[in-house]
Amino acid sequence: MRLVNHRNVHWQSRAHFFALAAQMMRRVLVDYARRRGNLKRGGNVQQISLDKTWFVSEERSAEVVALDDALRGLASFDQRKSQIVELRFFGGLSIEETASVLGVSPGTVMRDWTLAKAWLRKEITRDR
Repeated sequence: MRLVNHRNVHWQSRAHFFALAAQMMRRVLVDYARRRGNLKRGGNVQQISLDKTWFVSEERSAEVVALDDALRGLASFDQRKSQIVELRFFGGLSIEETASVLGVSPGTVMRDWTLAKAWLRKEITRDR
């Protein structure tokens, strides 16, 4: 709530709140990682697991920046898949919660989540 001027925001729905919260979390984590100055994508970067929660440590800063870059690329041609990753990964929502927020079926979220993870993994590892 402190990240947004909550008095001037007119929450349109629960979906609007969660989408904004996930975007803010993404911005906070990426800004933090960029401030650390770990912009190099070295050859010894470990594979990112989008299924597990991880925190921005010194070792993970470059991975967060790489994920953000790849996520922007994904959003340029498939906004919904990008939103799904943002809601699930940065917002911590389940498949069912994400489906509810986006107004699609859980099956659609699951398919898009699987495709988005594969695409992001390919993009991130391509630059190694």
